[in-house]
Amino acid sequence: MRIGLTGGIGSGKSEVAAEFERCGAFAIDTDEVAREAVAPGSAALAAIERRWPAAVVGGSLDRAALAAAVFENDAERLHLNGILHPEIRRIAFARERNAAPGQLIVHVVPLLFESDYARLVDRTVLVIAPPERRIERVMARDSAQRDSVLARMRAQIDPESARALADEIIENDGDVERLRERSRALYHRLVAAPSG
Repeated sequence: MRIGLTGGIGSGKSEVAAEFERCGAFAIDTDEVAREAVAPGSAALAAIERRWPAAVVGGSLDRAALAAAVFENDAERLHLNGILHPEIRRIAFARERNAAPGQLIVHVVPLLFESDYARLVDRTVLVIAPPERRIERVMARDSAQRDSVLARMRAQIDPESARALADEIIENDGDVERLRERSRALYHRLVAAPSG
């Protein structure tokens, strides 16, 4: 079974993915895949350089320059997604070959619902956390300013809209152990469910 795991920035989706892995799942982090997709010499990096020349310096992606060019501009962000999403999917689905037969495969996809990725999985799982807690986590984790975190949150689907699209929801409104318990319980329900 193929699961799409998502949640807004700072929601706790990485912790849920880690717990699923501890339970026996095979996880594919599309943020990591995205870094591979824009490696020096890649076709995606060449396309980015053609559209945003200042975002590629010395043959490598300057993430800050690219973010400045796209995150406040919907049209530019959509153009970037059109470059990256097909390549990310190609690499991620190729990685599935490393999973054991019958192993639950979890694709961790920040933009699961904003892209067409959700239609490629059997079940979707959404991690929800209170907005202020998300902001605090990201500010601490990334040494980011509040305005920057809020801009990144605005670029993602509204959690309530995502809730309506998700098959399963994990509320991350307690401590990390409570999140792990909820993740384990959901993992066991997913592996017990019929595939498809």
